[in-house]
Amino acid sequence: MTTVHEPAVATTVDELSVWPASTTEPRQGELAVGGVLLAEIADRFGTPAYVLDEGEVRERCRTYRHAFPEAEVLYAAKAFLCRAMAHWMDEEGLGLDVCSAGELELAVTTGFPPGRIVLHGNAKSPHDLETALRLGVGRIVIDSPSEIARLAAAVGPDGHQKVMVRVVPGISAGGHEKIRTGTDDQKFGLSLNDGYAQHAIARILDQPQLELTGLHCHLGSQITSVEPYLAAVRRMVDLMARLREQHGLILPELDLGGGHGIAYRPGEPVLDLTTLARKVRAELVQACAATGLTVPRLIIEPGRAIAGPAGVALYHVLAVKRTGDRTFVAVDGGMSDNPRPALYGVRYAPRLVGRHSGAEPIAVTVVGRHCEAGDVLATDVELPSDIRPGDLLAVPVAGAYHLSMASGYNLVGRPPVVAVDGGHARLLVRRESMDDIRSRDVGL
Repeated sequence: MTTVHEPAVATTVDELSVWPASTTEPRQGELAVGGVLLAEIADRFGTPAYVLDEGEVRERCRTYRHAFPEAEVLYAAKAFLCRAMAHWMDEEGLGLDVCSAGELELAVTTGFPPGRIVLHGNAKSPHDLETALRLGVGRIVIDSPSEIARLAAAVGPDGHQKVMVRVVPGISAGGHEKIRTGTDDQKFGLSLNDGYAQHAIARILDQPQLELTGLHCHLGSQITSVEPYLAAVRRMVDLMARLREQHGLILPELDLGGGHGIAYRPGEPVLDLTTLARKVRAELVQACAATGLTVPRLIIEPGRAIAGPAGVALYHVLAVKRTGDRTFVAVDGGMSDNPRPALYGVRYAPRLVGRHSGAEPIAVTVVGRHCEAGDVLATDVELPSDIRPGDLLAVPVAGAYHLSMASGYNLVGRPPVVAVDGGHARLLVRRESMDDIRSRDVGL
C-alpha cells in the first residue's frame, strides 16, 4: 500500500470537517486517510469495504480521558467491536460496555481485562449472565426486576457480584424517536417516576451476594445539547439522596451513559465535549453539596463518538439511472452493511474519489443493491453530473452502527474492515464469503 508523501491540494476545512483528521487530498479527486489512498484500498481489498483510522480512534479515546480525567470511560462496544478495537481500548485505558455474551467473549478472549467490562441489556439471557459470571465481569447493570432473583441465584449464596441499576429519569433527548431511551415509553430501565427503580433497589439490598455500586442512566443517542445531561445529574443525585435517607446507602458510582452527538454532514451540530465535562462536573458537585452527599465517581459510555468519525465506507458505482427528474446512483453495498438510513432516516455526504471531475454537480440519490425500496444510502446529495459505473464513492462517518448492525440480506456477505495508520493498511476483519454462508446452512 502506497504511503502518500505528496503535498495536499488546498481544500476547505468545511469539505473535510466530518472526515478523519488524517484525511488529505494529495491530488485533485483523490483522498487519503491515515496516509493511504482510498482508491488503493478499494483496489486491494475490493468493495464494499470499511476503512478504520486507528489514529483517529486512539485520539478520540485520549480526548475523552483528557476531558474526564476523574471519570471512568467505557467504550460502548455495540457501536463497533472487533479484536483490534478491544485491544486499542485496552491500550488507551478505556473500559468496555457490552450487551451480550458474544461481545463479552470476544473482548475477554482478546485479552481485555474482564474487571473493566460492564454488561448491559434489557433482556439478558441465562447464557449472558452465566458467561458474565464465569469470566468475572466487573459490573452487571440490572434492567428489570426479574433479573435480580435470576442473577442472585446464578451467583449463589457464597458468591459476589457488583451491580448497578438502570434508572429511567424521565428525560427526552436524542436525534430520533427510536434512539431516545430516557423516557418511560420504551423498553429500557426502571422508572424513577412510578417507583419501580426504588423498589428494585430495595430488592437488591436484600440479596447479600449482590453489591449495588451505583446508578445508571442512558438518555438516548445523537444528543447535541448539554442540558439533558445536567437534568439527569440532578434527578439521579436526588434519588441517591433519598436512598441514603431510606436505606443508609451511599453509592460510590454514577453512570450517565453516552449518546454524545456527532456530525454526519458538514455543518451539523455536535456535542461539545469540553463543555459537557465542565458543566456535568460542576452540576454534580453542586447537587451533591446541596444534599450532603459525597461526590460519586462519574462513568460515561461513548461509542459512536469514538468509532463513528474514524470510519469510511467505500463503494463502487454499479449503475446510474435517470427516472423522471431524479437520478439514482446504485452502489455495490447498501442496507445489508448500513441499515441506519432505513431505520432512522440518517443522511450522509458521499464523495467521488479516485478521479477528478470538472463536471457540474447534480442532485442524486445514492441507493444500494438490495431488493428493497427503502435501500437508500443518501438522498439529494451532490455528485458530479458525469458520475458513471465503475466510479468509487467514499462515505465518511461510517465507523459506528454500520457493520455492527449488518445483516445477511440477499446473501451478499458482509464487507471487510481495513485499518489504516502511518501510511499502512492492514486487514482487521475479512470479507464474509459464500463458504462462510454455506457452512452455516446445514439443513440439506
